[in-house]
Amino acid sequence: MTTKGQIGSRLLLAGGGLSALASLVHVGIILGGPDWYRFFGAGERMARLASRGSVYPAAFTASIAFALAISSLYALSGAGMIRPLPLLRQALVFIAAVYLFRGMFGIPVVLFLEDPYTNELRLRMTFMMVTSFICVCLGLCYVVGAGLVQPRKRA
Repeated sequence: MTTKGQIGSRLLLAGGGLSALASLVHVGIILGGPDWYRFFGAGERMARLASRGSVYPAAFTASIAFALAISSLYALSGAGMIRPLPLLRQALVFIAAVYLFRGMFGIPVVLFLEDPYTNELRLRMTFMMVTSFICVCLGLCYVVGAGLVQPRKRA
């Protein structure tokens, strides 16, 4: 593997590892209950629904955990750690776009959209800045990593 390919693989491994960690955090939020929903920025509405036993917060959070786990698998595939997954390049670019979109537009949405949830997040700008920075870094790991690794033939 070329040096560029090694760097790309390392970036994808970093992105995939962090995506897997984020997936596990989302599972932890479900298990942690209302206080965890509040702490991790899901908002008071989600915390109240969870405290009432609604299935909605768990289902919504589980879908995010699942998407993050899939994005982790695609990063591992792009890094050559597992077999090539279908539509690998397109998926890596899509995942990068989602992370970059969240990272770049999360704060402007919170600042300019009037909504009970964005009003809550406006009071937690440190949280928004940290999570936005993480998302931009993850997006860059995926897009640069995907650009540097050599495409592999499907087995």
